[in-house]
Amino acid sequence: MTRTKIELPDHLPFRTEIPIRITDLNYGGHVGNDALLSLIHEARVKYLNANGYKEMDFGGVGLIMSDVSIQFKLEIFYGDTVEVSVGAGDFTRAALDIYYNLKKKTDKGFLQVALAKTGMICYNYDLKKIVSIPDGIKERLTDISQI
Repeated sequence: MTRTKIELPDHLPFRTEIPIRITDLNYGGHVGNDALLSLIHEARVKYLNANGYKEMDFGGVGLIMSDVSIQFKLEIFYGDTVEVSVGAGDFTRAALDIYYNLKKKTDKGFLQVALAKTGMICYNYDLKKIVSIPDGIKERLTDISQI
């Protein structure tokens, strides 16, 4: 079986810290895959907000997730704080990928816990159709001086 392998861009300009809550844990006592996807969603919303966007107002259009890939590396436990680095790339006419590098703080520094990528499509919710990425978004999200 082929395993997911995510290649991150050279630079992920945005960073945020997210503490792990008791409700993020599964029956195995560590962060479950559903909770990890929620952490990624939280990081994406913070990244967009830092750039002046929202998922429902991405330069005048909405965003909808078309796909997600997660490469798990290490367990995360209650009390851990995860640092998530986020950036965008692979722009097409109507879509882009958002990349995530998740690391947890330890007494020995940061340890990588997961890599992720979400495929995001520009979408007009009123018309129920895919639309082009608004002008200026690619430049803003790829300009590392913006964040």
